[in-house]
Amino acid sequence: MSELFILQNQDKLFLGRQNNWLDGRDLAALYKTVHKDEAINQMFEASSKDYRQRIKVLSCSANEKGLPLIDPELMPEPLPKAGKDLFETLEPVAARGASDESAAPQADLT
Repeated sequence: MSELFILQNQDKLFLGRQNNWLDGRDLAALYKTVHKDEAINQMFEASSKDYRQRIKVLSCSANEKGLPLIDPELMPEPLPKAGKDLFETLEPVAARGASDESAAPQADLT
């Protein structure tokens, strides 16, 4: 097994190959490299785009498929899945926002 380097931010999310932040459940979608200097360069680029990110380089072993073996203690809470589950999560918030607007007092301009 070889050593891989991955990037993690302050929210325990991992950098993906598409420069997005993932929960690490899909190992194939993670940014990974065998070169530490490449990981450091990627960390610099990601933190340049968003200065609020606090990113660290993590070293981990690779499995037989070349995917990182991440310690379960480093894993964040799962992110909501895009699609129906995310829509159901956001729907009550949108409905609550719409009802708040209709309940707002109306100014009498006459």
